[in-house]
Amino acid sequence: MDSTFGEKFGIGQPVRRKEDQRLLKGGGKYTDDVSIPGQAHLAFVRAAVAHARLKGIDGTAALKGPGVLGVFSGKDMEADGIGRVITDAALKDLSGKVMFRTKRLAMPVDKIRYAGEPIAVVVAETAAQARDAAELVQVDYEELPAVVTARQGLAKGAPAIHDEQPDNLCLHYENATSEAYDAAAKQAARIASIELVNNRVIPVPMEPKCCVADMDTKSGRLTFYAPTQGGRRVQGAVAEMLFGGDGDKVRHVSDNTGGGFGTRSKIYPEILATCYAAKKLGRAVKWSGDRSETMVSDLHGRDQVDRAELALDANGKILGYKVEMLANIGAWVTENGARLPIDGGGRIVGGLYDIPVLYFSCKAVMTNTVPTDTYRGAGRPEANFLIDRLVEKAAREMGIDIREMRKRNYITSFPYRTQMGLTIDSGNFAKCQDEACKTIGWDDFPARRKQSEARGRLRGIGMTSFIEGSGGRPEETMRLRFEKDGKLSVICGTFSHGQGHATVYSQLLHDKLGMPFDAVSLIQGDTDTAPEGAAGTFGSRSSQMGSMAIIGAANIIVEKGKKIAGHLLQAPPTEVKFEGGNFVARAGSISITEIAKAAHDPAKLPEGMEPGLDETFVYKRANGRDDMNYPNGCHICEVEVDPETGHIEILDFAAADDCGFVLNPLIVHGQVHGGIAQGIGQALTEYLVYDEETGQLLTGTFMDYGMPRAHHFPDMKAVFSPTMSTNNDLGVKGAGEAGACGAPTAFVHAVLDALRPLGVEHIEMPLTPNRVWQAIQAAKRKGAA
Repeated sequence: MDSTFGEKFGIGQPVRRKEDQRLLKGGGKYTDDVSIPGQAHLAFVRAAVAHARLKGIDGTAALKGPGVLGVFSGKDMEADGIGRVITDAALKDLSGKVMFRTKRLAMPVDKIRYAGEPIAVVVAETAAQARDAAELVQVDYEELPAVVTARQGLAKGAPAIHDEQPDNLCLHYENATSEAYDAAAKQAARIASIELVNNRVIPVPMEPKCCVADMDTKSGRLTFYAPTQGGRRVQGAVAEMLFGGDGDKVRHVSDNTGGGFGTRSKIYPEILATCYAAKKLGRAVKWSGDRSETMVSDLHGRDQVDRAELALDANGKILGYKVEMLANIGAWVTENGARLPIDGGGRIVGGLYDIPVLYFSCKAVMTNTVPTDTYRGAGRPEANFLIDRLVEKAAREMGIDIREMRKRNYITSFPYRTQMGLTIDSGNFAKCQDEACKTIGWDDFPARRKQSEARGRLRGIGMTSFIEGSGGRPEETMRLRFEKDGKLSVICGTFSHGQGHATVYSQLLHDKLGMPFDAVSLIQGDTDTAPEGAAGTFGSRSSQMGSMAIIGAANIIVEKGKKIAGHLLQAPPTEVKFEGGNFVARAGSISITEIAKAAHDPAKLPEGMEPGLDETFVYKRANGRDDMNYPNGCHICEVEVDPETGHIEILDFAAADDCGFVLNPLIVHGQVHGGIAQGIGQALTEYLVYDEETGQLLTGTFMDYGMPRAHHFPDMKAVFSPTMSTNNDLGVKGAGEAGACGAPTAFVHAVLDALRPLGVEHIEMPLTPNRVWQAIQAAKRKGAA
């Protein structure tokens, strides 16, 4: 980098986030803060049953309610030619057959497929009037049996979620036949196997789902406000469904988003329905979802039943890995629902272990539940949980130290081509493990265990090694525009919703262009200003994709700046150097700020040069999907269990992460902490329960769904053990999802380590006090038998 590298505001420095003061003082602008003069309000009529033939919807009584402007259903949308949402995923089974793909209208016309599905809308002058009138809408339906779990969905005679796919199987993906694994298993000294449930969770962003749609009848243009994770995908979907694909007719604005986690990057039926109502009525319409609506309508995460086995030689070296996944993708095939286990988790299905032979089978099954899709980690937490739980189980069965077992099987030679056809470019997994052990004081644990025993408590320690594939979609666009006062605007294709882009991108441009940290501002969240080709922020991609696009645009600016400086300094551009934010020639130097100001004055420009210093760069990964980066780490958790109550206290947590070059340690630590919190939430408290007979969600409020709280966590110790990625010039790797990939496994291993002396070998997540207590009692009964 340039000579300013390493200064207070350069990359690699723990600079405090510049955006925090505004947000902490209430300066954020969220979708519910948006109100359009004269706006109407919308309320949804949601399905009261999980599965039924929809025979009719009668809004006559509702239309007579005070202030009611309209009642609309799926039949209205269908009659008006509104399009249907279909995933672009087109995965195939071994025979070459493409996966089943649903075509979803925002509100159904034939069947109800899950409890809480939106089936009609009421629009009125006030929100209260809309909600009251929604209670008057009559829904005539013929209730059908519901299926809730993937196994129920595949059972012989199970009711079909979609009549055109009677077996409920969206896809049976296999990477190959099992012949190679079967041959390896025959040569194995030991076969270790495990079966696990990766429990379904609700993402619950702090900001509930909402939308404001404003239809300008004069221009025929729709502007809608809705929380998002950036890019143009949601705008494009609304344009496709409502305006025949004319993107100029649709503008999407999202100033701030109160939590994303993948779930806010999707096109939801509620957004389409609100936009439809605004277009239909020719006026602004606002819908503010409450928490209960969010719980039954936000796309859920996880939900797998996995069985796996390892074939090992006598020394514990892995000879082959067999994975059989059942993924519950819910009632509709969403953008990523079926491909998450395959393109998400599948990309690192063997973890960071050397897997010579792999058989990977995944059945994506439709059920009468809320659809599943992207949630922090997007398939990688599930894959890491499975392989590392199995490696630990194999170590204990073979009497091999769990640290040594991992080290014997780590990938050590790079680049490494996985059995799924991807190339892991760098890593030092043994070093990461050593750093984590040093940070938590692994070797001193026996003494701490004795201290707990003296208090009647059971103490355990657990580790996990994990890896993920980051970078998301292989293309991103960023624009750098110098204003007339010499300040710099970053017009983003990415979207910051907690990642600190305003800070990190300013650091990057401080290094690259010598710009004062406070002279750089971020412009994002509006498709009218976003660069063409903007993809957004998800998949831990912005550090690579956004940053490299910024560097590309900055390089173009430097070259143009040399021409302007050469003109002003009367020197050939080839003799002008750019150093520390200044253009230098024999005759003198000019700062980039002065060059930016001069760029807006045609009299100071070389002949034929367009005024302004405004450049856009499209960064494309050279090899697309095979040019991602691979964050990895080792996390260790230490717990204490009360055997009388099953209560668990997390005493310590150490995270050693390889995020490549760390652009801002303070921000990355925050990302790691957040991921750990969500990972432990899944493993400790978050328990989504459906009634398996009726399909009703039983945990639809915070009274029932256990969100993790501050008292569940200790002070977390996060350290870095970096190896540089060779797939981008900065050497960066993603950081936002690592904690969620490591924390569940480390926590579960720690609890099982505490309970193993009692004979407890397995507990499904979440490890609630009741489940732990029940496992202890079952072990006691077994021991007494």
